[in-house]
Amino acid sequence: MSDNRLSDSPVVSTNEDRRALRDSVGRLVGKYGRPYFQKVAKEGGFPEDLWRDLGEGGFLGVHLPEEYGGGGGGLADLAVVIEECAAQGCPMQYIVIASICGPILLNHGSDVLKDRWLAGLADGSKKMCFAITEPDAGTNTHKLSTTLTPVDGGGWRINGGKYWTSGVDEADAMLVVCRDAEVGPSGKPTLSLVVVDTQAPGITLQVIDSALGAPERQFMVFFDDVPVAADSMIGGQGEGLKQVFAGLNPERVAAAAIANGIALYALDKASTYANQREVWGVPIGTHQGVAHPLAKSYIEVQLARLMNARAAELFDAGLDAGEAANMAKYAAGEACLGALDNAIQTHGGNGLSNEYGLSDLWFTARMLRTAPVSREMVLNYIGQHSLGLPKSY
Repeated sequence: MSDNRLSDSPVVSTNEDRRALRDSVGRLVGKYGRPYFQKVAKEGGFPEDLWRDLGEGGFLGVHLPEEYGGGGGGLADLAVVIEECAAQGCPMQYIVIASICGPILLNHGSDVLKDRWLAGLADGSKKMCFAITEPDAGTNTHKLSTTLTPVDGGGWRINGGKYWTSGVDEADAMLVVCRDAEVGPSGKPTLSLVVVDTQAPGITLQVIDSALGAPERQFMVFFDDVPVAADSMIGGQGEGLKQVFAGLNPERVAAAAIANGIALYALDKASTYANQREVWGVPIGTHQGVAHPLAKSYIEVQLARLMNARAAELFDAGLDAGEAANMAKYAAGEACLGALDNAIQTHGGNGLSNEYGLSDLWFTARMLRTAPVSREMVLNYIGQHSLGLPKSY
């Protein structure tokens, strides 16, 4: 599959450069396709060949400045890459991580850190993951307990643990959000963001036995007096919360993009099957009981894509993208699950066979309703910030 029949809708974008970008990504990823991605995930590997080709093609760094080897585009361009990979049956969660790490380094990192990492992130020769979630903190970032302690002579030590850290086994480094051991000027705990080498002494990884079925595995990460160099802090000490929140909107746009791409893949598979599969002498797509659910899902997915395009546009313009990014993430998560479910139902029993490339996407799609922000927290945000309702948490 590489024709972008559903993803290249003029309803969503009339930008010719982005249409050309989508077509280029589709041709490249379409050469690999769903069977390749399924095989890599089943074997517990990483899609190195696809990752390398995406990097060499300039797609992984499309949102980074040209001076660091990027394409000079923005979040809207990266969202196209993420969505189209998923629309070709290869939902690359690692590119979603790139939507956080690259811009945080670019906007808050020192020149040393930029020179050390951005070019490698842009061409795919280096990988970086993001470590924030903790078992006892969840969505409440203020309750993080992984601690950053200064060391005599410079640098820090990290102690604590992170949860659901994606792809750390493939990463060269982690962006780790830590609580400062010393309280800030206000007397309250502060957070800092540091770059940590994944090969540093004192790091232990434990795989989480999850149902996701994706190449990017999930881990618990334990830090036992892990050393951090003095030049590895992003921004100033105690400014980590500001940097983390600056990365939330891009992450939500990226998550929405992968959800929308999965939905487009599912609908393409379903419409093809409904045209080819005949029962009682006619294609099953003739029947409204099959056609209407798919048509409804198509509308919902295109609406989610429009909202996501708007959120990315606002972010790239330097405007407040919070409302749009949250709504885009919510809409995409719901539309993705609905489209995938309808696609599986269209295939009947075949929908549960991995041969058709749908059923093993279920838990990834379900995850996107919960992460990187749950739909309940999105509703809390909209209730408070858009409708002016009292804060509920």
